[in-house]
Amino acid sequence: MEGYAQYRHHYTVNIDTASATAGDRFPQWSIQETLNFLMIRGELDQNFMETKRNKLLWELISMKMKEKGYNKSSEQCKCKWKNLVTRYKGYATMEAEDMRQQFPFYNELHAIFVARMQRMVSFEAEDGSNSKKKAVQEISSDEENNSDGAKKKRKIKGNANPSGSSSSTGKLNITNIKEILENFMKQQIQMENQWIKAYEEREEERRIKEMEWRQTMEDLENERIMMDSRWREIEEQRRIREETRAKKMDFLITTILNKLTREDL
Repeated sequence: MEGYAQYRHHYTVNIDTASATAGDRFPQWSIQETLNFLMIRGELDQNFMETKRNKLLWELISMKMKEKGYNKSSEQCKCKWKNLVTRYKGYATMEAEDMRQQFPFYNELHAIFVARMQRMVSFEAEDGSNSKKKAVQEISSDEENNSDGAKKKRKIKGNANPSGSSSSTGKLNITNIKEILENFMKQQIQMENQWIKAYEEREEERRIKEMEWRQTMEDLENERIMMDSRWREIEEQRRIREETRAKKMDFLITTILNKLTREDL
């Protein structure tokens, strides 16, 4: 990625503190793993800006990560990017030294967004240049159909206030850059809000399923307790019947023996 090497830094720690955010539901990423991921994501940033259907791009990033020995799915890569962008925006107003200490990937993300803005400004400049060329061609075509006097008048009008035209063009370029920046930030905020909304919906669905599962387990446990209690009652009734039967048998045997004893006497 153009301009990436001058922002690249190497770190000695092995745990990615960025992956410890509340929204990161996946295992932690190492520093080197995250740096490789940002390099791949930066190389494909222009492709992400040119299409809204980026599922295939995330799968491509996952494949490139696997080629480097990191087993990360497309969903894990997408979640990681969202978390890193969120932290980058959070540290955007801090001092550079503080950002380097608290967010070690600020420079890499900053390089990606700077390169993106350069491409957008360059595109706007090329588009404006093409419009000017087209306007010049139309004027030239009109001049060929008019008299020499009309040509001179246009030339005089065109050279009347060159400094004012240059000043207006400069103001227009600044305005365009501000509009591009504002639109870019609005798009980023909208995308982030959509991702947060989808994440909250998934969490709510997971919570509902978990509650249903817990309720099912409680019902099964209550049913087991009831069956166990019923079995104990049946066993108690059987024991009582056996004891009663044994007492009756003892009484009958005792009565017969007493009767036989009296007859012998």
